[in-house]
Amino acid sequence: MKNDKMKQQYRVNEQIRVREVRIVGDNGSTVMPTRDALNMAREQGVDLVEISPNANPPVCRLIDYSKFLYQQKKRAKEMKAKQVKVEVKEIRFGPQTDEHDYQFKLKHAKEFLEEGNKVRAYVFFRGRSILFKEQGEVLLLRFANDLEEYGKVESMPSLEGKKMFLYLAPKKAGVAKKSQQARDREASAQDAKENTKPAAQEVDTEKPANGGLLANAKISADALKKLTETEEE
Repeated sequence: MKNDKMKQQYRVNEQIRVREVRIVGDNGSTVMPTRDALNMAREQGVDLVEISPNANPPVCRLIDYSKFLYQQKKRAKEMKAKQVKVEVKEIRFGPQTDEHDYQFKLKHAKEFLEEGNKVRAYVFFRGRSILFKEQGEVLLLRFANDLEEYGKVESMPSLEGKKMFLYLAPKKAGVAKKSQQARDREASAQDAKENTKPAAQEVDTEKPANGGLLANAKISADALKKLTETEEE
C-alpha cells in the first residue's frame, strides 16, 4: 500500500508530457526536450523519473524506477527514525495535596521532562472544592517554579471546567538553566572558598620548622612563661 502511494507521487517515462525537462545527475544539470530525455533513458536501460514537477522546467533523473523508490523509502524511514516522539505526561493534584505527595509527583515530572516529554499538570476540583481554585493556582505556579531547570511554561494555569491546567515543555538536553537561587548558592560557596584560601596559606607559612601541634604548644608555653616573668619584674 505504501509503495502504491509512493508510485503515485512521481510520473515516469511516457507519463511525463511536458515539452522539455531538466536532467540532473552527478555531472550537473541539462535542459533538453522530453523526447530526447526518454531516448537517453532507453539507451542507458533506465527510467526517466520526474522528481520536481513544480520546477520550470520539471526536474527529472535518469535512474531505475525500482531503485529510486527503494531510495525514497529508505530515506523516509531514516527521517522517521530521527524524529523524537514527544509524549504528553499527566500529573494530577488535588487542591490540598500534601507535601509528601507533591514531592513524589515533582520527581516524576522531572523525569518526564528530562526524557523529552511534555507535562500537563492539573488540579482537579471535586464538588465544593472549587472554592479553593486560588489554592490550586498557587500549587501549579509553585510546581512550575520548582521545574524551571527542566522545563518551560507553555501556558499559565487556566481553569477548564473542574480542572485547572498547566502545560510544561522540556528544555533542550544539556542546556538546562539553573535557577537564580541555585546560582546564588554556588556564588556564595565559591566566595567562601576563596576567602578561606589566604588564611590556610598563612598558617602553613608560619608553621615552625620542627612542625606539628607539639611545636605550637611548646611555643605557646614559652611565650606564657616569658610574659609571667615580665609581670613579676
